Amino acid sequence: MRPVRAVLVAATAAALSVATLAAATEAQAAGVRYAALGDSYSAGVGAGSYTSESGSCKRSTNSYPYLWKAAHAPSAFADTACSGARTGDVLSGQLGVLDSATTLVSITIGGNDAGFASTMQTCVLESESSCLSAVAAAKSYATSTLPGKLDQVYSAIKSKAPNAHVVVLGYPHLYKVPGSCIFGISDTKRTAINSAADVLDDVISKRVANAGFTYQDVRSIFAGHEICASGTRWLNSTTLPVDESYHPNAAGQSGGYLPAFSAGV
Repeated sequence: MRPVRAVLVAATAAALSVATLAAATEAQAAGVRYAALGDSYSAGVGAGSYTSESGSCKRSTNSYPYLWKAAHAPSAFADTACSGARTGDVLSGQLGVLDSATTLVSITIGGNDAGFASTMQTCVLESESSCLSAVAAAKSYATSTLPGKLDQVYSAIKSKAPNAHVVVLGYPHLYKVPGSCIFGISDTKRTAINSAADVLDDVISKRVANAGFTYQDVRSIFAGHEICASGTRWLNSTTLPVDESYHPNAAGQSGGYLPAFSAGV
């Protein structure tokens, strides 16, 4: 009887430990006051299921902020991320949800400042030389002008939410090169576009480190899921509506951005 009793005692203790851990996790999440900021990659453009209140900002319930909220039930949640947002838009229109009680902030920003949309349009519609010139201009902006703009955003977040843990996420490579695409732009253009993402991510990561925030690089987690990859694609190619082109789809938000953000939290 004693071995049976010992097993029962051990099983009960294990169950109590699991219950205690679950209760502690729920209590911890209940104290989180989370604010999501940023551009279309944080809003979830391209992932569908947009909230009616968000209008042209196209905030999706499939975006990583909404998915994290659903999984962790924070005590407060606010999402001001918006399609097309630049650093100036964050400063002028997104920080009102932050205060000293905010404990967690997420953001993607900088791609639109560097001309992401216009660069992609040039590379898709115009010549290889025009594409390479547009990419070079984007890189130049990212290294010369963007750092100061990012510093302003990060400083403002720190000022508005001094007690928050801030997670800044980067941008993925858009293309697998060489990949399985038969049609579309050349591998030269695809490689150039990916190299622009590398420069942008490098600039962001350095400014994040300087601000004392947490940077999460998403390039490795998206590897094998880019446009032209043979696996499940997490990014839209050219599509309609056109503003959803070259953005993570629902699988990219749940399989790529959500784990990256969660790891940074």
